[in-house]
Amino acid sequence: MLPEITDIKGIHPGIILEREFGKRGIKKSAFAMQIGVYPGIITDLTKQRRGMNAGLAIRIERALDAEEGYFMILQAYYEISKEKNKKINEKAKPAPKLLRRALFWDVNFEKIDFNLRKRYVIERVFERGNNEEILEIISFYGKKECIRIIKSANRLNQNAIFNAERYLYINKDDLLCLKMK
Repeated sequence: MLPEITDIKGIHPGIILEREFGKRGIKKSAFAMQIGVYPGIITDLTKQRRGMNAGLAIRIERALDAEEGYFMILQAYYEISKEKNKKINEKAKPAPKLLRRALFWDVNFEKIDFNLRKRYVIERVFERGNNEEILEIISFYGKKECIRIIKSANRLNQNAIFNAERYLYINKDDLLCLKMK
């Protein structure tokens, strides 16, 4: 028996189909032949390389004796979930007007993932940034995170150390890079 849709909202229909095949001992290729589609279609569906379409959903639902529309509703919830996650995960950036592109001369500024590369960004701005840029980075990442990153940095130049003391009130003795010398 297939799980209630309310319990599995946002899950790709291929995952549920794969699980159902396992429970019932159904081989994908035999199932594909039974419903009149190429085996690769079922494989791609269960590997989440393709989505469910109405025609395929009807065939699968009939073969598995599932409620009509079950897999299409599941696909719709999956698409909604994917879209919501896309909005949440859109790359947040500090105010672009407040950061000079010249700070990041060695990379394409537009392609910086500010969440994934936070250590690089924080260290770079503390080393080379001006007052406004440092304050923007502290505002964007939060003071606690900036302190954690700066304290654990392996290398900082004198300017970064000065800015860490000035903006984050970090004692030089707490910096890992100075303890290692």
